[in-house]
Amino acid sequence: MLSPTAVGHCMAAVDYRYPWDTLIARFKFRSQPGWAPEMAGWMADCLRREGDVAADALLIPIPVSPRRLEERGYNQAWELCRALRRRTGLQALPDALIRVGDAPDQHRLPPAQRLTNLLGVFAVNPLRAKCLAGKNVLLVDDVRTTGATLDQAARALRQVGCATVDALVLARALADADQEV
Repeated sequence: MLSPTAVGHCMAAVDYRYPWDTLIARFKFRSQPGWAPEMAGWMADCLRREGDVAADALLIPIPVSPRRLEERGYNQAWELCRALRRRTGLQALPDALIRVGDAPDQHRLPPAQRLTNLLGVFAVNPLRAKCLAGKNVLLVDDVRTTGATLDQAARALRQVGCATVDALVLARALADADQEV
């Protein structure tokens, strides 16, 4: 079992269920990144409604593996971040985190295995480490299922001294649902 999460506060625009699950699948797996601006609008509304995020927070997308980036042609978290940057005025740092290795895709694993699949898979880009120390960070991703991805990314950011690490996702999986995300 993992220790408590390194993410301070996680906000979600919608619950991961119909019709959002279908729309997210199109955005993520069917080469439809054009949905990002609309989705970022829902996320920005959520941030205004729920957020107690510092005005100087940096938007940092969860990185995808090089293999996934090549297959898909884009990182869905970065597409959301870019659109959020335009809607919120917050700065974004697309290369703050890097993926170390190529762990199996989370959406193909059972919930229990998701919690350990990503241990040590994220690192802070050495070229960005100094500029992140003392900063407030808002991690951005499309879906939060178990929280393992956000937790591991937040742990890497906390190791370089980020002041706060919160998260904003488009959708959160319902705790009682055994969903494939």
